[in-house]
This record gives sequence, C-alpha cells and structure tokens, in this order.
Amino acid sequence: MDYFIHKNLGGFLRRELDFYIKNEIIRLDDIEAADAPRVDDYLKKLRVLRKIARRIIDFLAQLEDFQKKLWLKKKFVVETNWLISLDRISEELYSDICAEANAAPEDGLLKQWRELFDIRVTQLTPSFLNKNSALVIDTAQLSDELKSRIIASISELEERANGVLVNAHNFHALALLNTRYKKSVKTVYIDPPYNTGAGEFLYRDGYKESSWLSMMANAVEQGHSLLKPEGSLFASIDDNESHRLKLNLEQVFGAENHIADIVWQKRYAPDVRTIISDAHEYVHCFAVEREKFAETRRKLPLTATQTNQFDNSDDDPRGPWKAADFTAQGYRPNQMYEITNPAGQVMTPPAGRCWGVVEEKYKQLLADNRMYFGRDGTGRPAVKRFLNEMDGMVPWTWWSCQDVGHSQDGMKESVSYFGREGAFLTAKPLELIKRVIKISSANGDIIADYFAGSGTTADAVIRLNAEESFNRRFLLVEAGEHFDSKLKTRIQKIGYTSKWREGNPETADGNSLLVKYIRLESFEDTLNNLQLPDTPRLNVSATDSSEMARDYLLKYWLEFETTGSPSLLNVREFSDPTAYTLKVKQPGSDAQVEKTIDLVETFNWLIGLHVAHLDQPRRYAIELVRETDPELPQDQDTRWRATSIKEREDGEFWFRAVEGHVLRVPGDELSRERVLVIWRKLTGHSGRDQAALEAWLGKRGINPRESEFARIYVNGNHALPSDGEAALRVQLIEQTFAQRMWEDA
Repeated sequence: MDYFIHKNLGGFLRRELDFYIKNEIIRLDDIEAADAPRVDDYLKKLRVLRKIARRIIDFLAQLEDFQKKLWLKKKFVVETNWLISLDRISEELYSDICAEANAAPEDGLLKQWRELFDIRVTQLTPSFLNKNSALVIDTAQLSDELKSRIIASISELEERANGVLVNAHNFHALALLNTRYKKSVKTVYIDPPYNTGAGEFLYRDGYKESSWLSMMANAVEQGHSLLKPEGSLFASIDDNESHRLKLNLEQVFGAENHIADIVWQKRYAPDVRTIISDAHEYVHCFAVEREKFAETRRKLPLTATQTNQFDNSDDDPRGPWKAADFTAQGYRPNQMYEITNPAGQVMTPPAGRCWGVVEEKYKQLLADNRMYFGRDGTGRPAVKRFLNEMDGMVPWTWWSCQDVGHSQDGMKESVSYFGREGAFLTAKPLELIKRVIKISSANGDIIADYFAGSGTTADAVIRLNAEESFNRRFLLVEAGEHFDSKLKTRIQKIGYTSKWREGNPETADGNSLLVKYIRLESFEDTLNNLQLPDTPRLNVSATDSSEMARDYLLKYWLEFETTGSPSLLNVREFSDPTAYTLKVKQPGSDAQVEKTIDLVETFNWLIGLHVAHLDQPRRYAIELVRETDPELPQDQDTRWRATSIKEREDGEFWFRAVEGHVLRVPGDELSRERVLVIWRKLTGHSGRDQAALEAWLGKRGINPRESEFARIYVNGNHALPSDGEAALRVQLIEQTFAQRMWEDA
C-alpha cells in the first residue's frame, strides 16, 4: 500500500487559499466601481469565507500532522529471533533442543528441517546434532525460555553475528538502523523496483513517477547517513529511471562524489520480441567522500584470460611478465629524452606523448632488465610488468556477462534454492553482487541492502567471506511477504550448504551462521492500535469558551484523546516488560493477532546499543527486612533491606540484564561507552522493589556511583544515587524510551 503524507499540509493549504482568494475571488474592477457600503459587504463575505476555509484547513492539517507523527515514530520490534547453525551452540544445550523438537515431531523444528534440508528423521538425539553441525536452527521454533538460554550462552553476541535481517518498510527500518549503524556501513548496494509498472511493485497511475521518486529520495538520504566517510553506494537500475535516480543520487551525495556509471551486460543473446534489444542495465556508484573512497577501493583479481597474457619468453628469474606501454599522454620536458634500443636505433616519444618516467628512472629500469625492445631488440621500448608483482586490476565500467553473470544466471541460482515454481525471477547474479562488495569493502566491514528481495546480497557476503577468510557483516531490509518464503529461507539454506539443486541440498559443507532477524510494527499496526477513551478526556461541551472548544476539536483532539494508546507508547505498562502487547497484522492477510512486543530489543535499537551479552531472564528469592534509616523523614524512618539473594525458578523478583556499548560519536569505535540495561518486573511495592534492585546490583558488584558503565538504564521508579556523576549515569528506561521513539516525529 502507498502512503502519501504531506510534510506541511496546513501551510500549503493556507498559501493556496490566499492565492485562490487573490486570483479568483477579489475583482479590483468591481471594488473600484462599487460604493463604500457594497465594498464593506464584499469584504465581510471574504472574511467569512476565509475564516471558514481556515477552520477546515486546521482540521485537515490536524489529521495530516497526526498521521505524519505516526509515520515518523520509530517502530516497536514485534518479534526477535535468530538463525543459528549448531556449531555456534553449546553442546550442553543439545539435549534440551532435542526434547523440544521431539515433543512435536510433525511440527516445529523437525518439520522445518524436513522442508528446508530434506532431513528425514523422526527423533533428534544429541549425537545426531553433533554429526550434523551445519544444520541451522530458527529460534522461532523453540520456546522463549530455551531461546533466551541459547542467546545468553553466546558472548560478544553482535560482533560474532553474520548480520541482521529486518522485516519492515525500508523507511522505518532505516530510521531504526541509523540509531546503531550511523556512519558505520562501508557499502550500500540496492536493487530498487524499476518502476516499469510490472511485477510486484505497483503504483496508482496518477502518482507513478512522483511516488517512486519520493520513495527513492527518502531511501537514498537514509542510506547516505548509514555510510562511513569512505563508504559508497551502488544502485542497480535500468534505462527507465536511470537518469532520475542518478539526479537523486547527485542531490544527496553531490555530483563531485560520483564515481562511475557501471554498465552491466544482462543478456547474452538479443530479445527477438523487441525492435532493438536492450542488453544492459546500470549500476550507479557514488561515494560519501570521493578521495577517501579512492584510498580504500580494492582492485579486482586477474581473470584466467588476463593471467594467460603473461609469459616468460626471456626466462627471467622473476617469472612470467607482459610488455606494457612505456609512454604517457601529454608533454613533460623531463620525460622527452632519447632512447637507443639494442639494435642502435634512436627512439623519441610519439607526437602528443612523452616517456612514462624521467630518464634517471628509465636507466634504473634498464639496468634491472625491466625494459623490453621486442624479441630481436629492434622494437620501441616497453616496460615489463611481472605477474607476481600485480596486485590486481583497476575495475572499469564495462562488466560483461562472462565476468559477472547475466539475468538468467540470477534466475538459475534462485531455482537452485527454491525450485522452478518458487524461484525469484528478477534476482541479480551472485557474481555481480560479489564484485560490488569485493571492490568496495574489506575484512570487518558492514554491507547494507534495504531492497533485499531474495537475499542475494547476504548470500554474496557469506560466500565472499568464505573465499577470502573475511568477516564482513550484512544488514538487509525487506518489506514484502517473501521475507519468510525467500529471504530468510535462502539465508538458512546457505548456512547449511553452498550447493543446491532444485531446492535440495547436494552437500552439507556448511557456512557457520549467526543471524538476527526482527519484525517491526507496521504503519497499519500503529493505526489499528489507536484507542479512544470511553469518556472523552476533555468534555468540550462543559468548557466556558466556545472558541476553546472549537480550537480543541480542530487542532488538538486527535493527539490528546489517543494519548496512552499501545502503539503511541504507554509507559505505565513497563512494570512488566514481558506483557506489552499490540494487535499485529499477519503477513499475507488482513487478520490481526495480539503479540507481545519485544521491549528489550526495541530499547536496544532506540539507544543504538551494540549488544555484547543478552542475559536470560532470571528470578531471585530475596530475603528482606525493615531497618531504621536515620536519613529518612521521622514518619518514614524505616526502609527495606535485603539480607540474602539467591537465584531460584520460583523467586519473587524477575530481572533481565543487557550489556553492550554505544558510540558517543557515530561511526567512531574509539568513542565506545559501556552500557548496562536492567529490566525488572515490578511487584507494586516500591520499597521492596528498590531493596531487590540494590541486592541485585550488589550481587554483581555494581556501584552506580563508581561503575565501569557510562550509562545504567533501569525501568520503574527507583532511589539509586542521583547526585554527582551518578545523576548522569543512572537513567530511567521509560524517559529515554519516549524521548528516542518520538525524537524525529
């Protein structure tokens, strides 16, 4: 569904109203010819018209501004799960995995493994899991309790992860991704809808161009903010929208940061159905800062054809070489000397050119047997380029289908994963994406694709990492229903093996996998979860001022009356972090189900937390006694104090801790600040909750006044130290949550 939300509807309509009145209603000739009473009557009618029109505009602006606010609000995470290959999971947990899977052999994990990996067992054993460590677990098939234990067992969680998949509209996904990955991504590759009117991306006829351009303008701008200064964006597009997309990219990146318009040969044979068959598409490349990109751009390895051009006709001990031109374009006086070849012939540079180096450097090359004058010594000078000294080839703008594949290759690769009926027909070939990633990124870099489709970019990253022994990570965003059927499935399959035929695995070589995937609340979910009170919060009929009542209804009613709706953030529900719910639209249908929102994950994203350890929920039995506290007022001279704390499954007090870091300066790893987030279920007794919190901190040896953590976030009211540095260190989750969720709205 398309949404068209005006950024400032009120201002636009007021300007249009005044323009309309001045140009269509006010007639100066009539005013000049009329007497004073008629002019006064005429102006009264204009004032009434303008007043009524402005009230209508106020109401329309209220609706549009409220809708804009809902659109810009950062969205809740409604689901968090992981794709984890068994080699990443502690063997101590294998028995529990088997027990859960065996309890429902026709459903859940076993069913998924049968469908994806052709695993034909009816019961799992730890021994079987040990022998099949390439199998990939989707934690959605496990209980929340077991899932949390698995995740808690993995240290440096996100640094070890291969990547993140986000199921959401790319505008909302990128808004959330930017809180954590701003100026941290090395390469963005996108393959947006080509706006041809075909396929799954359809537009209303009257808005076709404008809606596509608006979508791309937002997407390019948000993608730019993800990139490092040395980062780059590559965008695939065809002739239909190439010129418009390039203009869009120039507006965001600057024309001076344009790198190249790469031409990809997408066909290997003409399309006989057309007048002139198109054989190519474009990949536009722009850098954040051209000079910095040039410093980090990698060369391509030589192809077999290029390597075969090297030989060793003179048995040079340095190995194969090929002769390269020794001239350079232009005129440089110190490079215009004479050269005598072994046959005694004197050579000078051709017209309009000079020698490639100064004479002193030439003599060094000659002495080092690096000059070549042909087999019989009568030729013009050439310089020997040795194969073992070549660090690769500078990429150029012509990418042939022999080098990077064609459209049919992309479709065949999709068929290998999903079979002919389930194939993604417009997938780009792997070699094309691998080349983009190879020349623009290196070990440890992050690759983003927010039109992810069937997941070719993630597949390319995983394969390249295996080939180069690198640890690139990926961020993929996909809004469509094929997030599950194509994208997530493809990642699971590449984790199990790199070799597939017609949807079936040929081997089980495995690519060790740890991938998080999340789903965000949609804009429809936000609208569907708005709630109005049974009794209006402000009874306008009871107000003394009719003008106040009118202004309230025309300008403020919507925002005021929907306050506290679940989708607008009701912090009163934070007393139990596991009980915040929304009605969420199911993918592929209009049905809604009530789902528990992942407040922990949502908050991690809102503050830009790079998670090192996500502990499992733990319950504690805490012995509490009342003791006298001289610092309290006389009428409240006692307080609760804990005498012991023990972890126990039936304990009264529930805690879950998250540790990680944020970047004080976006993209600067040297600006790391350690963060601790403490979630707890409140009992409703603030004194006991406070004593339990102090006991929990004491058990972990954490002193809020002198802590290794730069920030400590806690949900619920508390009485932790709030003076000195502690005032900045200890913060309320609810307050920060609301601030970060609405900061762009």
